[in-house]
Amino acid sequence: MKWLILFFGIVSNALASVLIKVSVTTRPFPSLTNIKESVENWPFWLGIFFYLLTFLLYSWSLSKFPLNIAHPVLTTGSVALVALISFLYFKESFNFLNMIGIILVIIGVFLITLKMD
Repeated sequence: MKWLILFFGIVSNALASVLIKVSVTTRPFPSLTNIKESVENWPFWLGIFFYLLTFLLYSWSLSKFPLNIAHPVLTTGSVALVALISFLYFKESFNFLNMIGIILVIIGVFLITLKMD
């Protein structure tokens, strides 16, 4: 169950980042000068919602894991998932060095979690 909480935190964090990116690239940036368009920018508000959900899931995971486990797992998982979505959805660059870097970070986090009590 505790790993599921972290998994949903990772997914929520990645969704939030992707939705904020969509909101600022396909719609006007939310501002106080244009309230109507700001309110109608649903990807922005949905992204904010997912950041809030991420915070709640992260907080919950801290009650189940040590900080030195929860934080690296959540952030590394989010980085890897955002990199994959950025490549697939936004057609952003993803080269061999990016892949090696992400793999090495994931291996490092895996090694950190091996000796978890």
